[in-house]
Amino acid sequence: MPIKIPDALPAKHILEEENIFVMSHFRAEHQRIRPLYILILNLMPTKIVTETQLARLLGNTPLQVEMDLLKVKGHTPKNTPEEHMLAFYKTFDEVKHRHYDGMVITGAPVEELPFEEVDYWDELCEIMEWSKSHVYSTFHICWGAQAALYYHYGIPKYPLSEKMFGVFPHKVTHRNSILFRGFDDTFMVPHSRHTTIRKEDILATNKLKILAESEMAGVYAVSTDGGRQVFITGHSEYDPDTLEKEYLRDKAAGLPIHVPFNYYPDDDDTKRPVCTWRSSAHLMYSNWLNYFVYQETPYDVEHVSMHSIAPDIHPVEQD
Repeated sequence: MPIKIPDALPAKHILEEENIFVMSHFRAEHQRIRPLYILILNLMPTKIVTETQLARLLGNTPLQVEMDLLKVKGHTPKNTPEEHMLAFYKTFDEVKHRHYDGMVITGAPVEELPFEEVDYWDELCEIMEWSKSHVYSTFHICWGAQAALYYHYGIPKYPLSEKMFGVFPHKVTHRNSILFRGFDDTFMVPHSRHTTIRKEDILATNKLKILAESEMAGVYAVSTDGGRQVFITGHSEYDPDTLEKEYLRDKAAGLPIHVPFNYYPDDDDTKRPVCTWRSSAHLMYSNWLNYFVYQETPYDVEHVSMHSIAPDIHPVEQD
């Protein structure tokens, strides 16, 4: 089934060329089926690239998905045309009266700043608080996951001695995790970050469960019981060349950067990168939409507020 996005959104043409099923507004309105309403708070600097990456993953499922794009008022993006933001992005004031089946909060290039020094931190906190009563399941990515773990559970982030940069092997560590149903024993995930969270801090809350980890990259996936909140520390949504673009950008700027781990054949940056995470990325997002959103959200999306997340989530057993 398709993802419904505006006809003029740049992602539409790209996805159609990739044979991703994209549905027009007219066709969607005349189907006798309710779509899943997914809100994406896009905090990444390259908005069009990120919205395309996420639309690709959200659109590759048997479900009809209707995607809204959200921006923060407290920050003006430098790498996205203003007309694009005005045409396709909503402010929080425009959506806060609505309810959504799911929400994605992306990463952001502000991880080396204390949370409270981010210029849109107060607005982000308001959105994260709102998500507890207006969104059935919220999926947080990289810095978005760190910010949400800090806001909701007081879990801090820590600076790394060098950038976690490359593609790392991971294992599912929570038995029978439905988010990772169908995964191989080892799966690959790109990471690109200067900070991390610690396993002991997560376990100390007794309100979260760790689903997947990496010996090199640390904790990867965390969730509340039932998956109302999901926290992902890596970037499974990345395109095959995203790490290369970051690497060449930093290298050209003279910044301290090493060749992305496990990315170029023989670590030779003159060779074409190998994408080893595409299938697991599609499977994870498909599982999230199916098991944590579609199977659980009320048919009348306005009733999501009846299932709001309690301030004190019941403790869950750790594996």
